[in-house]
Amino acid sequence: MKNNYLLLALTLMLFGANAQKISKLPEYSLSKKEIEAHIRFIASDEMLGRATGEVTNNVTARYIAEQFRLQGLKTVNDQKDYLQPVPFENTKPVKKGEVYVGNDTLKWTKDFIMLSGKATKLENLPVVFVGYGWIDEKQNDYKDLDVKGKVVIAQFGVPNSDDPYANIVGSAKKGEFAAKNGAAAFVQLYNLKFPWGAITNFMGGEKLSLAPESQANAEMPQIWVSNAHLKKFAKETLTTLSMNVSEVAKKTVMSQNVIGVLEGTDPVLKNEYIVLTAHFDHVGTGKKNGKVTASDTIFNGARDNAFGTTALLSAVKSFTAKRTKRSILFIAYTGEEIGLLGSKYYAEHPLLPLKQCVFNLDCDGAGYNDTTKVTVIGLDRTDAQAQIEAGSKAYGLTAINDPAPEQNLFDRSDNVNLAAKGIPAPDFAPGFTAFDAEINKFYHQVSDSPETVNYNYLLKFCQAYIYSARLIGDRPTAPKWKAGDKYEKAFNELYGK
Repeated sequence: MKNNYLLLALTLMLFGANAQKISKLPEYSLSKKEIEAHIRFIASDEMLGRATGEVTNNVTARYIAEQFRLQGLKTVNDQKDYLQPVPFENTKPVKKGEVYVGNDTLKWTKDFIMLSGKATKLENLPVVFVGYGWIDEKQNDYKDLDVKGKVVIAQFGVPNSDDPYANIVGSAKKGEFAAKNGAAAFVQLYNLKFPWGAITNFMGGEKLSLAPESQANAEMPQIWVSNAHLKKFAKETLTTLSMNVSEVAKKTVMSQNVIGVLEGTDPVLKNEYIVLTAHFDHVGTGKKNGKVTASDTIFNGARDNAFGTTALLSAVKSFTAKRTKRSILFIAYTGEEIGLLGSKYYAEHPLLPLKQCVFNLDCDGAGYNDTTKVTVIGLDRTDAQAQIEAGSKAYGLTAINDPAPEQNLFDRSDNVNLAAKGIPAPDFAPGFTAFDAEINKFYHQVSDSPETVNYNYLLKFCQAYIYSARLIGDRPTAPKWKAGDKYEKAFNELYGK
């Protein structure tokens, strides 16, 4: 019995010491009123859902930038502002036209979509099949082929990948290869498991995408043909193709990532950066985004992702009050809801060398159904798991791993674009145990408003996010992927391991 009392006393002493240590950290004194104010501004009706390319998205970016300035963050490399311009291209097809394959006539949307190109009329042009139509250091599908003035036909996607997102993105890029080789038109034969209707909704209508680096393929028609017609495009029988299609109109639209930096305290470790990120955009207004009501057409996005943006702003205030040994790069991304495009742009146009960025803790989620937890997508994929678990536990929350692997959430959040470069990058999300009715009640719904948020939970969530990052920022060694992770090879290449 005495031993049990002694054990209890030691436990209480240790807990008390830890609580005293935690209470001295600036994240412990975060104000619930302050985080509520961030949510109520960012996710207000007046912000009209913060859609990328719209003025309220720009207003949100400026709000975040001025919070960075207020807390004393520096701009990266002495840039004039915290805003990194991100050029988008608005695409608006007229959706009039036909493709003629032998005796069959394919109709726009039902049978094919056109991603880009001028109004074009082609009659009985020779076709050339080019496999994937891919060019990189390992292969050139155009080698020894003359495609000038001809219709190039390619398999959909990229070689050696079963990742749907990578295949869709790769397919959108391949037109440049065809155009540079002189093709008159570029046709890809869609063959993913996603229903054709989903593709036409996502890719076939008006949309925003990152503006291309080159305009080499701007005039050439780029067409995706439904998998219902693959047999019509048999290499053995198809020799010519005709089409009469209308123009896909395009214009440039600007948006911004918001970026600030805080120097670390250690003379050596300050040359390494912990990257803290969250996206601030949402989907906007109107029935094109989902179910609306007579009284509400605004998709406020309180959980997705004013939640994460508030955690990021809270982190800025906490770390400027007490810095970590490593430096911290704060990034608020635009364009997540239209394909992770703000983070993709940053990964391709970093303001700091990526090899100096040793860890990314993204903050994004669909909502919560368990306020005793945080859900960390990729928790067990890096050796920072212990710090994240300890940082969460300190504020009464249990960090759990991805409970819905079938949703492929790791590759559906902004963390994946830095992860693909090799940087260890889990996603810190609100606590959920399944994609259930409670999640879907608010996820991308007009009901996801500031009035429905549990601010007591949000406070603990922000504290846990910050303390986890603090422990990682102060640990003696840089984090790494667990052995065998699919991004381990990129990690070794980036850091020269």
